[in-house]
Amino acid sequence: MPLSQDPKGGATEADGSISTDYCSYCYEGGKFHDEGVTLPEFVEKLKGIMGNMPMPPQIVEMTIASLPNLKRWRQS
Repeated sequence: MPLSQDPKGGATEADGSISTDYCSYCYEGGKFHDEGVTLPEFVEKLKGIMGNMPMPPQIVEMTIASLPNLKRWRQS
């Protein structure tokens, strides 16, 4: 989710500051809500969530394709 669209303006770090990397739907207090989930598991979860939203399938596909580039999922 683009942070500009996050109703809370972003997630929070452990010290209470706003995260500039993650949205409030995924991360709070310095931890991911679904700690330990794998990228393939997250993709399936996201497909379910986005599948219930009124958006073109191409947007869902583009979003899923972008996941490996996000900080959380990048392989070092």
